[in-house]
Amino acid sequence: MTTTGLRWGILGPGGIAQAFANDLVLNGLTLQAVGSRRAETAAAFAEKFGVPNVHSSYEDLVADPEVDAIYIATPHPFHAAQALLALEAGKHVLVEKPFTLNAREAEAVTARARELGLVVLEAMWTRFLPHMARIREILAEGTLGELRSIVADHTQHLPSDPSHRLNALELGGGALLDLGIYPISFASAVFGTPAQVTASATFRETGADASVATIFTYGDDRVATTFSASNAHGPNVASILGADGRIDIDAVWYTPTSFTVYNNDDEVLETFTSTVVGRGMQFQALELERLVATGELESALLPHAETVSILATLDDIRAQIGLVYPGE
Repeated sequence: MTTTGLRWGILGPGGIAQAFANDLVLNGLTLQAVGSRRAETAAAFAEKFGVPNVHSSYEDLVADPEVDAIYIATPHPFHAAQALLALEAGKHVLVEKPFTLNAREAEAVTARARELGLVVLEAMWTRFLPHMARIREILAEGTLGELRSIVADHTQHLPSDPSHRLNALELGGGALLDLGIYPISFASAVFGTPAQVTASATFRETGADASVATIFTYGDDRVATTFSASNAHGPNVASILGADGRIDIDAVWYTPTSFTVYNNDDEVLETFTSTVVGRGMQFQALELERLVATGELESALLPHAETVSILATLDDIRAQIGLVYPGE
């Protein structure tokens, strides 16, 4: 696996950052620095992953001259401010999904990156995985014929503790931003921005959403349905249906996995099985490194306009279900 030698800094060494760091190390990318508001947390992370530069503030991390790119892995409400902090320090930025809390923030961050001539990319790691790359090829080849429908779910039985981040409204917790972002982004990748959004939800005692169901229509014969839930574990599979066939993506569909292509007689046209080193989060980092190497500011796989559009769809869903985050 070829890298361009960018030196990565981790802003917010939580659980998702540990998964990202592990994939960087396993695949030979350079993990240079870590920053946390707690010195002991940064030190423990650095010891675990062999990180040479340790910072006890985010400001010190983004100012580190030995860091080229920052991976932001803090809770959702902090993404926009921290992305801007890193950009103003001259760093390229990979921001965990959801990219920001809302479309307004996403537009501000992407606009500033363009003004500064820096790469900013949403860390929707599924978009960059090998099985998704092959699915894009199959769709472009027209194997399924005219596309008709997408069905996808992301359901997990997560902690019900009201103090847990996933249930804390002030941290953007809830099923929509933590889980629903996956199938909603998948629908966007295949069908684009919906013409009409219909949504329904259930809620926890904290006010955070426990489950969200959506129907997207596109002004033609296409429709996408998604379901996300943090209080029940479902199949976590996805399908793309066309006039001439379908693709069934196995569990867990948004991770490196397998899929099968069928025609309308249920005959198997193709099977695909992913083989990756680690969890697969290195592919999004490699895409950012490629963009920097080629001088591109946006990825064709997830351009700025689409990131903003996805957040706008989430905003629409939240308006329909009555979900507002503190401070918005």
